[in-house]
Amino acid sequence: MKKRLEAFLNSALTALKTRGELSAEIEISVQVERARDPRHGDFATNLAMALAKAARAHPRQIAEKIIAALPEDPAIVKVEIAGPGFINFFIDSEAQFSIIRDIHAAGREFGRSTVGAGQAVQVEFVSANPTGPLHVGHGRGAAYGAVVANLLAAVGFNVHREYYVNDAGRQMDILAASVWLRYLEECGETVVFPSNGYRGEYVRTIAWGLRKREGEKFRCPAAEVMADLPPDEPQGGDKEAHIDALVAKTKTLLGPEGYRTVFDAGLDSILDDIQQDLEEFGVRYDEWFSERGLTETQAVKRALAKLKEAGYLYEQDGAVWFASSRLGDEKDRVVVRENGQMTYFASDIAYHMNKLERGFDRIVNIWGADHHGYIARIKAAIEALGGDPAKLSVLLVQFAVLYRGEEKVQMSTRSGEFVTLRQLRNEVGKDAARFFYVMRKSDQHMEFDLKLATSRTNENPVYYVQYAHARVCSVFRQLDEKGWERSLANGMTHLGRLTEPHEAALATTLSRYPEVVEQSALQHEPHHLVHYLRELAYEFHTYYNAHQFLVEDAALRDARLNLIAAVRQVIANGLGLLDVSAPEAM
Repeated sequence: MKKRLEAFLNSALTALKTRGELSAEIEISVQVERARDPRHGDFATNLAMALAKAARAHPRQIAEKIIAALPEDPAIVKVEIAGPGFINFFIDSEAQFSIIRDIHAAGREFGRSTVGAGQAVQVEFVSANPTGPLHVGHGRGAAYGAVVANLLAAVGFNVHREYYVNDAGRQMDILAASVWLRYLEECGETVVFPSNGYRGEYVRTIAWGLRKREGEKFRCPAAEVMADLPPDEPQGGDKEAHIDALVAKTKTLLGPEGYRTVFDAGLDSILDDIQQDLEEFGVRYDEWFSERGLTETQAVKRALAKLKEAGYLYEQDGAVWFASSRLGDEKDRVVVRENGQMTYFASDIAYHMNKLERGFDRIVNIWGADHHGYIARIKAAIEALGGDPAKLSVLLVQFAVLYRGEEKVQMSTRSGEFVTLRQLRNEVGKDAARFFYVMRKSDQHMEFDLKLATSRTNENPVYYVQYAHARVCSVFRQLDEKGWERSLANGMTHLGRLTEPHEAALATTLSRYPEVVEQSALQHEPHHLVHYLRELAYEFHTYYNAHQFLVEDAALRDARLNLIAAVRQVIANGLGLLDVSAPEAM
């Protein structure tokens, strides 16, 4: 009905322009909202007030002209002007229940639209460094990104889901050195493990596998490995200088071929683990994009050459800088260090150049909240490369904080003291994890309540919503047990028998579903859909507790069954966008 009213209002504006009562040059977006107070009707628009300045007329006078030009529709029983110029619409009560017909006709497609008009959107999310298993913090970005992508696809965008694999750079070198040191321990060497190395048990597992496959091919005396290294932090030195020197020593002693073997042992094992975790969490990608590939294809050098040609690179203190401050960043950024090594930022510039070259209409990056300061420099790079920075949307996700009772669980990939996404999924289940992760706005802090997530009570929001779906299914099983037949057509004919306030409330809420999907998609805010499903479940449970569905009166029974079947369909559709199951029994 909201879309219908917007179409009617646009038709009225066209008529007024044709008759010369409104300037043909006036362009305005028609907005219709649901009335907050039932006394003010079912829908309202501030169109007359929005037109007042351009039309040089009083809003109430414009409202009168708009109402007079509106097409006739039996579903609209009254239109009135309120306050300074609001136009309120009152909808026929029986027409409100036509949504039940729409839901039954559309089925699983109900709520989907074509507002995206096939625009190509790349959604890049998670993209965690493959230096360790995914933990519960990454899980929130995974669930959020997957649902945002689902929502965009549901409203007509052509979505490309992508994971940027950071398989190059310093952190991966530190992982390789860590794996090699554990490998040396497997070979019987006694090494002093660096304070800045990766200490998780998974590193030992990788090293054990490397030792099993390669034997002692890469063994080297520990004394030779540790010789001439600057002191580590526990010895009063600089842990960063120590680990960098250790990485350099690892590369020298292993040689290019040996180092690549050790490096890939760590990368392949962890990346396989990440891919399996995400697949089992319901997160699937169209592409796993390799950072290392950017270097191997000379894309990074090509991007920097393009920036230099555009006049945005300069040399200072032996380094090469990108003049990002000229394009809105707070300061300029180094892209090539004094030692000739390219920075992470240089790779990121090349990656976004690649995104532009692939022709996406929109680019959506989903990052951890700690990357907030990175947004301006990436937008500057896009502009300097000749692209439109407005194409890029960066959505920030706060890490979820896990509690066991009153104790906060500490998470550190380096120390290995973290709860993995796999452990969380095994404990609370995929459904609860995904639902809880998107209950709040992504940039708000979230505390994950394990006890609540596993409870089978109405306080558990995912259980509450799923139980509404299961309850509807149970009603239809009871119908079969009684040996009664349900007539869909008879129910549609007698929708006028639905006169209870609970039924009107359900019909109104059902009609809002397409709006909620569109809002959640275009604003990249899945929590609106979650809140909607909780509201719909509440209204259904309240209805279920107040009225009997399987009554002797076949006309009323079929009408009510059609209503609750529509509720079941919408819950299933909404949970499907969240990739949460809709069980038939609980």
